[in-house]
Amino acid sequence: MAANFPPVPPVLKPIQHYLKTAQEHDSRDPIVAYWCRLYGLQLGLKISNQGIEERKLLLALMDWLETTKAQMSDNESITNDVAAQAYLENYALKLFLYADKQDRASNFGKNVVKAFFTAGMIYDVCQIFGELTEEVTQNRKYAKWKASYIHNCLKNGETPVAGPMPTEDDKDFDQDAFQPNADPQPGPSNTPAAPRPPVSPQPPPTGPTNFTTSDPFSNVKAPTPPSEPEKPPGGFQPYTGGPVAGVAGIPVETNRLVTPGGVQLRPEQITKAQKYCRWAESALNYEDLNTSIDNLQKALRLLQTGQDG
Repeated sequence: MAANFPPVPPVLKPIQHYLKTAQEHDSRDPIVAYWCRLYGLQLGLKISNQGIEERKLLLALMDWLETTKAQMSDNESITNDVAAQAYLENYALKLFLYADKQDRASNFGKNVVKAFFTAGMIYDVCQIFGELTEEVTQNRKYAKWKASYIHNCLKNGETPVAGPMPTEDDKDFDQDAFQPNADPQPGPSNTPAAPRPPVSPQPPPTGPTNFTTSDPFSNVKAPTPPSEPEKPPGGFQPYTGGPVAGVAGIPVETNRLVTPGGVQLRPEQITKAQKYCRWAESALNYEDLNTSIDNLQKALRLLQTGQDG
């Protein structure tokens, strides 16, 4: 579902990275491509001083999104926000964990920069669905910093320090400060200060030990239907094309659950309980037992009483 779009005018430069990420996923993962373009469109519509060229690009994006959504109307990772959010977070987390594993093993290179950078971009896109969780926010900031840090070290002929480097300086990342595909060139050091690192994640259970390919996505596959149920990194099942699983495996659309106290749960309450469970499992992936227990207790309280919190 790739398409030829007009060039990105200077006024719309803030959306360029998201459109580039979408282009890279047109063949690899149309779901990621769709949401990256939608996020780019939303940002673009908020930018002022638009002229003919800007409107031409935004209209082309609208047409593409409308056509693509119609063509993929049977895929709930396109039509259902809960499924889409889980899908994108899972995809970004796989990239993040894989890049982090290579970084901690001192396997530096442009491909690791690319993986960190793309994870950060896709975490940005997840803002379409509302406020990011603390875990996603932390991973997003760390991924962007690591991409910039390793890129600048390679550009300046320096050897990056593997893993996190704790500091009180919590500077934001400027995604326009570098291009992840640029060849390293000698120059003055402008390595950014490190943000506080996230809780040390566990690497994915499978995958090669050396990240030597020029394409970081060749070993970090998008969620695909497994032959048997499989728990992916991040603690939630990737969406694989069927109905979104609700409590006890009941699709969300047909859930009509009643608590032991006789309170009928609304669809949004069921969705919230699912999120608590997913966040609890994700916390276990980071060995954060307290957060996991807290989220499980919130899910249990909601399902038993209909009370949230």
